[in-house]
Amino acid sequence: MTAASTVTGRSGHAGTVRVLNSGDLAAAVRILSTRPVDNVFVASRVRGAGLDPNSLGCPMWGYERDGVLRSLCHAGSNLVPVGADQEAVDAYVEFAGPQRMCSSIIGPAETAMALWRGLSDRWGQSWATVREVRPHQPVLAIDSEPRVVPNPYVRPVTLAEWEPYSEAAIKMYTEEVGVSPVQGNSAGYRFYVRQLISAGRAFGWIENGRVLFKADLGSVSATASQVQGVWLDPEFRGRGLAPAAMAAVVQQARAVAPVVSLYVNDFNHAARATYRRVGFRQVSEFATILY
Repeated sequence: MTAASTVTGRSGHAGTVRVLNSGDLAAAVRILSTRPVDNVFVASRVRGAGLDPNSLGCPMWGYERDGVLRSLCHAGSNLVPVGADQEAVDAYVEFAGPQRMCSSIIGPAETAMALWRGLSDRWGQSWATVREVRPHQPVLAIDSEPRVVPNPYVRPVTLAEWEPYSEAAIKMYTEEVGVSPVQGNSAGYRFYVRQLISAGRAFGWIENGRVLFKADLGSVSATASQVQGVWLDPEFRGRGLAPAAMAAVVQQARAVAPVVSLYVNDFNHAARATYRRVGFRQVSEFATILY
């Protein structure tokens, strides 16, 4: 990866990719605002840390054409394209180079898949060899009160409950992704969970120190939040408890931002049925490539 790269797209237009800085904030916010639900992950990070790589923790790439910023790409552990057409995707492929630094590619399905295929074709095995590809992940949203009565026991988690909540989060992550989040760095993931709790973005149904249900607001922008880490203790599954628990999360999350969103694997029929009962509707589709 170089400081900047100029690429001529398929239409013959030349565009440039560079690492953005604080002077690009207004233009970046304009792009992020076009699709607030799809872009909530990146918008949340820009809202909290701006565009300086030192505060953001990673570079934010920008694709410019005709002197106008057209697209963004969050280039951290998650590679996340925002507002990228095929020319922007081609430019990001060139700019990324052969050395993969991310552990996943996530974003609108067509764009994320095109980015992965482009990187694989251009740079080979470092990008092509993956652990799993999830090409169809419905993005769901709700901007009204839930359709089912919320579970009154689901509430913000306290720091006193950090340890059992962290254990539940580890179980959820391992079940969902297929690898443990604490391999080689237990402290890092547990600290992340602690940050969620401290920010009031971790919700749980906890009885006698046992976490029965959990969910987090992984990303929060001015207009939307994104729920992640939804987990119900296996012993309590199949009892119809999930809709009321999720309804409680929606009700409390809407006090933070008016739209609550999430994305789910297309093959997770039980979860999709739960979200439909609560009142979520599909608004788009994501894809995730896991390394």
